[in-house]
Amino acid sequence: MTHVISVITAVHGPSASYLPDAYKSLLAQDLPEGWDWQWVIQEDGETDTVTPHVPDDPRISFGQGRHGRAGVARTLALSRARGQFIKVLDADDMLTPGTLARDLAALQRPGICWATSRVLDLLPDGSTVGFDQDPPEGPIERGAVLEHWTAHDFRAQVHPATLCARRDLVLALGGWMALPASEDTGLLMALDAVSRGWFSAETGLLYRKWPGQSTSQAAHVQEGERSARMAVVEARARALAALGGWRVEA
Repeated sequence: MTHVISVITAVHGPSASYLPDAYKSLLAQDLPEGWDWQWVIQEDGETDTVTPHVPDDPRISFGQGRHGRAGVARTLALSRARGQFIKVLDADDMLTPGTLARDLAALQRPGICWATSRVLDLLPDGSTVGFDQDPPEGPIERGAVLEHWTAHDFRAQVHPATLCARRDLVLALGGWMALPASEDTGLLMALDAVSRGWFSAETGLLYRKWPGQSTSQAAHVQEGERSARMAVVEARARALAALGGWRVEA
């Protein structure tokens, strides 16, 4: 019997041309014996612009739906995810070799329910830039990400774009938050509120920086909306943390 890790990707027209690079990074993954990946690609919309960039591979499931931004697309993709674990991969990003194997190793440790890894920003000139607040390799105690995030102007010490988590827990938490942005941060904070995680100090993701990405748009940092997003992300995480029965120990 083959075990599956489901990689979920939300995509829209402007980022579709990067899908072949993401696919190459999946092909380069060396998984443990008895494991394989499933790539669940969900278009945020119903156009003819994405399909030509979707590789022909039986392990790929492609779907479309009404425009609702990345969180809605990812949550819809959960309906086709078969894996025990859910891995996030943005359409314009690339996994580094060994990432999925390291995630699986972390998630099979007792009490670990989600995993993240070091990320490098991939700049348009091909150079990379790291992050100066990476935690040490190892377990992340419940609530630690939220406390760092609130103390550092809503910037976490681990990147939600590297997240890999138990599928049952992602579903129990409602998937990605219904927000125009920061929906991945919302899921990360919810997971952190109820369970322990893991950080791999080895680089797991190349996070592409380019003018068309949503986080580079002016609306992403508009103060009124940003404050509202951060407030609801924090409020949900703290509400979950206060519900003792929600604590996941294994």
